[in-house]
Amino acid sequence: MASEAQPSLIGREEDLARLDAFLADVPRFGGALVVLGEAGVGKTALLAAAAERAERAGLAILSIGGVQYRAQIAYGALRLLLESSPESREAAADIPVLATILGSARAEPAGDDAVCAAVVTLVAKLSVDKPMLLTLDDTQWLDRASAGVLARVAQELPGTGAGMLCAARMGEDSFFDYGGIPFHHVGPLSSAAAEALLTRSFPMLASHVRHSLMAAAEGNPLALLELPAALTDSQRSQTWSLPDRLPLTQRLQSMFASRIEHLPAAARHLLLVAALEGTGSLRVIRQAVAGKCHLKHLAPAERARLVDVDDGTGRLTFRHPLMRSAVVALSTSDQRRGVHRALAEVWRDVPEQRAWHLAQATVDPDESLAALLEEVADLSSRRGDGPNAVAALLRSADLSPAGTERARRLAKAAYFGANLTGFVRDVPRLLDSAKQASPDDDSLAAAVATAVYLINSHGDTDTACRLLTGAFAHLPEPYDTDDTTTREALSALLMVSVHAGRAQEWAHYDAIAAKCTAVPDGLHLLRTTFADPARARPADWARLDAALAALPGEPDPARIVRIATAGAYADRLGAIDEQLRSTARGGSTGANSFPAIQASFLWGSHAWSSGQWTELREVVGTSLRMCDELGYRLRSWTGKWVLACLAAVRGDFATARALADEMDMWAGPRRSQAVRCYAAHARTLMALSQSDFERAHHHAAVITPTGEFAPFAGHALWSILDQVEAAVRSGHREQAREHVAAARRAGLDAVSQRLRFILLASAALAAEDDQEAERGFEDALAIEGTERWPFDTARIQLYFGERLRRGKAPARARLYLDNAVETFTRLEAAPWAERANQELRACGAAVHTTPRTEGVRLTPQQWEIARLAAAGLTNKQIAEKLFLSPRTVSSHLYQLFPKLGVSSRAALRDALAPFARD
Repeated sequence: MASEAQPSLIGREEDLARLDAFLADVPRFGGALVVLGEAGVGKTALLAAAAERAERAGLAILSIGGVQYRAQIAYGALRLLLESSPESREAAADIPVLATILGSARAEPAGDDAVCAAVVTLVAKLSVDKPMLLTLDDTQWLDRASAGVLARVAQELPGTGAGMLCAARMGEDSFFDYGGIPFHHVGPLSSAAAEALLTRSFPMLASHVRHSLMAAAEGNPLALLELPAALTDSQRSQTWSLPDRLPLTQRLQSMFASRIEHLPAAARHLLLVAALEGTGSLRVIRQAVAGKCHLKHLAPAERARLVDVDDGTGRLTFRHPLMRSAVVALSTSDQRRGVHRALAEVWRDVPEQRAWHLAQATVDPDESLAALLEEVADLSSRRGDGPNAVAALLRSADLSPAGTERARRLAKAAYFGANLTGFVRDVPRLLDSAKQASPDDDSLAAAVATAVYLINSHGDTDTACRLLTGAFAHLPEPYDTDDTTTREALSALLMVSVHAGRAQEWAHYDAIAAKCTAVPDGLHLLRTTFADPARARPADWARLDAALAALPGEPDPARIVRIATAGAYADRLGAIDEQLRSTARGGSTGANSFPAIQASFLWGSHAWSSGQWTELREVVGTSLRMCDELGYRLRSWTGKWVLACLAAVRGDFATARALADEMDMWAGPRRSQAVRCYAAHARTLMALSQSDFERAHHHAAVITPTGEFAPFAGHALWSILDQVEAAVRSGHREQAREHVAAARRAGLDAVSQRLRFILLASAALAAEDDQEAERGFEDALAIEGTERWPFDTARIQLYFGERLRRGKAPARARLYLDNAVETFTRLEAAPWAERANQELRACGAAVHTTPRTEGVRLTPQQWEIARLAAAGLTNKQIAEKLFLSPRTVSSHLYQLFPKLGVSSRAALRDALAPFARD
């Protein structure tokens, strides 16, 4: 049965297909089908969709739904079914047995056999003109008499031209006998469908909250729609204000309450202990209820399918996470506090667990408990559990008797949240709360939180630097880096210095670091191998390699990101590929969003150099959306730099230029040298791709003057080949040679295989003597593993081929040029492939061509823009998806229309058909 899917039923394509198949058979064969699933899974919606499809297909529909409170009324459901249409009521009134049930005739009650036969007769009669479908929702609540009759009717329907579609809730007792009737089980929604449903229904929901609700709902559509409705506006926009147990709407609570309220008191107490204990340990539960009840009292809850008890593992699990929330919601606050006190006693030898339970059992302020919770927060942050760290600090602040301590802990929660969980936009709110708690407080914690906010949201490195240096000036010397806040302040000052990229900020950092009891290893590495790698010593690189070797198994995502960042300019990211990917994936759960953003962009820079360009766009694009949603504007430029470089070498100059313009406009008023370098590198690559070497030379000098490595210009290690080529081809060969010499004096050729590869090739490119150049290129390409850097390798093959052709060795040149064209073509670096093809032509060789459609070829960016425009998206919507400006999108479309031979968006779909990709 062909039919359009209801737009509201997200993720139910397979279920609807099964119902379509059943409905298609009803006119010919009749029969019954039971749709079975957990409460709230969407059975009613599927039945409604099936009824709508059946009606469109010409079937007559009779529908009822079971209702709990009517379950004792004999034949109550059957009567509602008979009265559900004028035709059925009129036809039933002509059958004496059914007329009695309707009340339109007086007679002795007939037996179930007679009633069943009468209903079958009625259905057959009504099906003469057109096939009929009976839909019975919530059959578990049908009254005994109706259930008995309708179950038997279902057995009699085959061959009648009528069908029966029932929806039943799993785990509920029922009078309806399903024996012999086919079942279709409706499962939870997939993660993708659950996210789509939440996004459509609550588009303003923060991504981290969305993922928390998805985890709680476990694919239950009713829960997905009801849980957000129970949250406040502020809870929908941030995770750390979400309670441990999500509040339930009346509808959700009633879905579970009936199965809990009728349990014996001992069983309910055990469920409450299990819900608040959290791990499901039967040992802990047994100890917490000692003297009150026994685990055997769980039996009624097991029989009601509320929980599963696994004696083998010693664990209890709730059948659905929201069952736990319902158990808690049905308890009193006094009951909950009593259970938490009992659990705290069980965990008296485990400080972290004990602290949490005492915190939930305590109402009045308690400094000793507040201090214990702060220790829990520090421990959680070190093991990478950002949400737990923030939650512990917020509860610690609640329990703080003194306003100054409450203010300090709120500020500490703010910077923990910004640095781990991704809540930079909530920093002002928490700092405002801290100010209210202690108006005169001017703590280091507040300075750190404010600085982190100013850097990430506004890029205001000047103010952030003044705040941090001023706060340090009020601390006693030496600065104690065993203190979490002091370490975070030093880390924040280092990142201010990195993004400012100026000697003045680094002087402040170095002066303060010199007064610290010790500089944490991660910060030491960032200062030596990332901030100014051209001046790092061999011992620094050895220390970095030791730190990288120790990363497997590291639980703290912030440390993983710090060590990875320290190794970024030194080509060490490939060695920790899996740790970066794992940390990046953490953002999808909303647990550690900020480290996930950083890890994604670090991996993106590795993917740029290693030629993983297709995956690069996806990974970086996802994290750019997170930056936009969470407010990490400064961090977004790293991702946009990678995309700008990619666009530049692929010939998508409109995109590359737009991104570089954005970077420059943002960096200018903020004096951010780091972001200026990003823009300059993209412009350098764009100019090289267009063979505009003088312009490339000019842009490269923004990163560092050609011939030297300026202090704190770490980005210069990523642009050595670009800078040397631009200098050589713009007539500044001597500067190019000086640049290579400066790199070698800095020992960069010993830092990594890639830098040695790049420097050998750069020296060859800058050499005037052909034999010296030839030896240099051969040495470079002979380095083991050059295939790891395909774009750089292809460039060097191109340079070598050019040199050989001009040296009258066309046969040898063709070998390198062929390889270069093949790699450039595979990477879709069209300008570079064309340049290599021009050299092949000059060698008298056949030119590589890429299959084209009627002579037209689209760049990847053009393809995406055209595809989205053909799908009906506006320029603004396309710009948001691809991180472009609407003007750039408009410019692309202006160029595309004549290329494709169309004059309107409406014609794009057909014009793109020849370009369709797998």
